[in-house]
Amino acid sequence: MKKNYLFFLIVTALAFSTASAQFSETFESYPLGTYHGGNWSSWSGSAGGEDIIVSSNFAYEGTKAGLIGGSGSQDAVLRLGNKTSGTYRVSFQAYIPAGKSGYMNFQGTTTASGGAGGGGNGIFNSPNLIFNNVQSATGTTGLGGAYGNVDDALAIYTWGYPEATWFPIVIDFNIDAGTWTMSINGTALPAQPFDDENVLGGLDFYSFDTNNEMYIDAIVYQDVLSVDENSLSSFKAYPNPVKDYLYLSTNAVVDSVEVYDILGHQILSFTPGTLSPKVDMSSLSSGSYLVKATIGNQSKTLKILK
Repeated sequence: MKKNYLFFLIVTALAFSTASAQFSETFESYPLGTYHGGNWSSWSGSAGGEDIIVSSNFAYEGTKAGLIGGSGSQDAVLRLGNKTSGTYRVSFQAYIPAGKSGYMNFQGTTTASGGAGGGGNGIFNSPNLIFNNVQSATGTTGLGGAYGNVDDALAIYTWGYPEATWFPIVIDFNIDAGTWTMSINGTALPAQPFDDENVLGGLDFYSFDTNNEMYIDAIVYQDVLSVDENSLSSFKAYPNPVKDYLYLSTNAVVDSVEVYDILGHQILSFTPGTLSPKVDMSSLSSGSYLVKATIGNQSKTLKILK
């Protein structure tokens, strides 16, 4: 690439609340089909039909994503290390086709193989978190809810989500306080208590019904660190001038991105919920724009030329 195309606009005047990555993955390095290993295990802790499926049907980054389908047997566990103190964040992109459903829950202490604890019954630190609960009398498309039992008529609390498009899910765990907070597509839900024990063991994705079809991608697991005012995170945007895509380089999950014209009119807005997102500016006319990126309660606005 030409040197001027790699021009970086480096901003070091903003102190973000940063996080060091435990791991991140996009499924690109995994073969298609069931996958067991690395950060992924299953409810039983053994390889087989419970495992996540690496699929090329949809992808947020690259050509592959993880799939929990409608087999009724898949029960994949994303291993989070049985953390007993500290503050952690799990973020990922989710895709649920129109009319389909998705399911997840948070687990306490998992076994050495990453399987369910509690003698194999699981240690549930959250209710059943279901998108379009077809087994509930009040479940419907575009509506998610927390259910004590999958077939409960009413959810404990609910949230909205977009169908047939990728949307971010971000969960912050404060183990010492015994609370977790989940954000769906940029909307934060009220903080919830750990239901059983103050241990962060795993994130469980289950095929709770034949209607289940949930894809996940761009997973980031972070140890959230408090930083003093002298610790600055570098924030980069390139290329500038931009032709089609503007790439943001960050060391923390970006909560929202807004693009304004020089008159201050907002013309683009989205909630990436991922590290280093890209901004599609291909449809914009030539000119000057202001791109505002927000991480936590901090934001920075950059002037970008197209």
